[in-house]
Amino acid sequence: MLQSFRFANHRSFRDEQQLNLMPAFPGDYPDAEVRPVPVVGVFGGNASGKSNVLDALDFMRRFVLGSDRDVEPGQGLRRNPFQLVHAAQLEPSRYVVDLLLGGEHHAYGFTVDNNEVLEEWLYYYPRTDRYHKSGREQLIFARTGDDFEWGPEYRSHSDLRDIAGFTAPTALYLSTAARFKLRVRRGGGTDENRLPDPLHDAYRWFRAIRMRRGSSGLMLPPGRPGTFHDDRLRDRLAGLLRVADFGIAGIELAPGDPDARRLVQELTEAGEHQKAQAIRAATRDRLLFQHKGADGDVLMEFDDESRGTRQLLELGVDAIDVLDRGGLLLVDEIDVSLHPLLSATSVELFRSPLTNPHGAQLIFTSHDAALLGHLDGEEVLKRDEIWFTEKGDDGRSLLYSLSEFKPRKNGENRERRYLNGSYGAVPDISSDLVAQAMRGRGGADGSAAE
Repeated sequence: MLQSFRFANHRSFRDEQQLNLMPAFPGDYPDAEVRPVPVVGVFGGNASGKSNVLDALDFMRRFVLGSDRDVEPGQGLRRNPFQLVHAAQLEPSRYVVDLLLGGEHHAYGFTVDNNEVLEEWLYYYPRTDRYHKSGREQLIFARTGDDFEWGPEYRSHSDLRDIAGFTAPTALYLSTAARFKLRVRRGGGTDENRLPDPLHDAYRWFRAIRMRRGSSGLMLPPGRPGTFHDDRLRDRLAGLLRVADFGIAGIELAPGDPDARRLVQELTEAGEHQKAQAIRAATRDRLLFQHKGADGDVLMEFDDESRGTRQLLELGVDAIDVLDRGGLLLVDEIDVSLHPLLSATSVELFRSPLTNPHGAQLIFTSHDAALLGHLDGEEVLKRDEIWFTEKGDDGRSLLYSLSEFKPRKNGENRERRYLNGSYGAVPDISSDLVAQAMRGRGGADGSAAE
């Protein structure tokens, strides 16, 4: 589970920011064991940096999973530093996660510039009791450029040093170790199934992250062969759409023509990729949605469904995957094309132990102030699950928590206070100036033109 995420010099964030998922008010949670919160919502005005918080964590994920393959030595690194100050484009970017892996606190991070990985490190903190209090910091590895240092438990492992020699300046050691399927369990011994493997476990945590952007093309989720061939998954998604009152009774899969699939394979082998793509697009598997009509059931294509139906379907695919396995789901603009009740219900899936038995987490961005309120008498988000972004006059974004305002547990209308600007993170808009601008009469300083 994610305990905190720190990052610096990424897109609109120049200075280091921290998204802390450890409870600020532990008494709000019935479980005596202090664990990271299951849900975080990030709110703020347009272009305030909300999406960039998720983008920073997604950049870290993608770099961990692909730096050993996607970046060639000598070609530099593709990153997204702060653009509004020239010096920041030359300064390094930093990404750090604190994780709860196997019941113990781990810290992993790296620093990169435009050319190479400058630093990388992984530590763990032995668990001392059921409240996850941790002992002294224990080094697994630390890297500065090409120089590596190993913790006492790892110095004797020659495989670790060998992999370090194979690690390119533009690649992460964690990525390279995963590519070589390096497994080094902590502490030695014979019962390996009970011993932690921090390198492997940290890499697996990044693999379990799912990112969904609200501005996606809202099409049948790509890159998931066989996803909708799972009858149970289709039934679960159909059930989700039924309870959402979308008027859908079921989902069917219409397989593509098997003869056309063989033709696609033959054309691909013959190098006729353009023709193969055209045939594949015309004969791909199709999702059909069963609607109840006055004259009986009617099957409708995926593209004929509303944006809300498609959005909930795609969100449901990712949510089911993460809830079933454990992991982290990042959703940019969770409220796109969804009624506030559906957004709130999606949040509740991650809070309930019945639907979230594996400790999955959800971090989302939203403009929907209704998510700061209540549903069926219960808070949609607890007071330490609410975060804001705001952009200053110099273009730098700031990330901060509602807990900094010392909010009361009950009796505070957070929705109204947010819209009134009590927490910041709302656009400073004058309706008169907007009207003048639309009529082409706004001056450069915001005053009415003569």
